[in-house]
Amino acid sequence: GSLVVNYPFDDDEQGIAIYSKSPDDAVFQRLALAYSKENEKMYQGSPCKDMYPTEYFPHGITNGAQWYNVPGGMQDWNYLHTNCFEVTIELGCVKYPRAEELPKYWAQNRRSLLQFMKQV
Repeated sequence: GSLVVNYPFDDDEQGIAIYSKSPDDAVFQRLALAYSKENEKMYQGSPCKDMYPTEYFPHGITNGAQWYNVPGGMQDWNYLHTNCFEVTIELGCVKYPRAEELPKYWAQNRRSLLQFMKQV
């Protein structure tokens, strides 16, 4: 897990971790930023210092392929084959939080979700 919004493309022709710009890159960045700006910890860009001390996402967003390469991912497939603009929102450093922690996740992401919906 992490705390970041990642956007297409998640794959590139070379199969390495390098920025892979989609034709709608500016729109994807805007959508990702709309979400991350409302989540203070995400927007700071270094959410999982204990687990990944060198990982940094400027403004809490990243191009998927620049982070790590995912060939054949749903995010890219939906964009290319159905014209669906999809981003992946990683909500925290712990993949499986305990049930009692879920209200904290809601509090951290409520405004982000509302802002994201406003982008329509």
